[in-house]
Amino acid sequence: MATVELRFSALPEHVRTARLVAAAVARRAGVDEAVLDEVRLAVGEACSRAVGLHVSGGIMAPVKVVLIEEEKQFSIEVGDEAPRVSPGDRASGAGEDADAEAEEDEMGLAVISGLVDDVEVTAGEHGGSIRMTWPTTPSVAVLP
Repeated sequence: MATVELRFSALPEHVRTARLVAAAVARRAGVDEAVLDEVRLAVGEACSRAVGLHVSGGIMAPVKVVLIEEEKQFSIEVGDEAPRVSPGDRASGAGEDADAEAEEDEMGLAVISGLVDDVEVTAGEHGGSIRMTWPTTPSVAVLP
């Protein structure tokens, strides 16, 4: 099992780099070429979501992207350190902004779910993660 870990400051300009690294590692892992655009888009969406959560929460910790190559699958896990609060725990003055952020968050998750068949989303008081998994094909040695 090969693993690549990428951490970057929660700045939108770093999302592109995460997308490029994810696509390169996915290609090397054996993810079908036809799916690489979906990998790029899904990773971009997940990283943008994590950056947004960090920025809106004033979190200085980096966004974490883990790329995991296993025997017959390739997974990407995008983690953030933004604590999740239940709607009843929100401050009363944060209503409209919090509702808009929640709606945007749901839209991002819907986009990711539309791009990736195998998605697992976890969230808690210490942050959350999105794990996306794609099947791989074994590499075939090409002889001259």
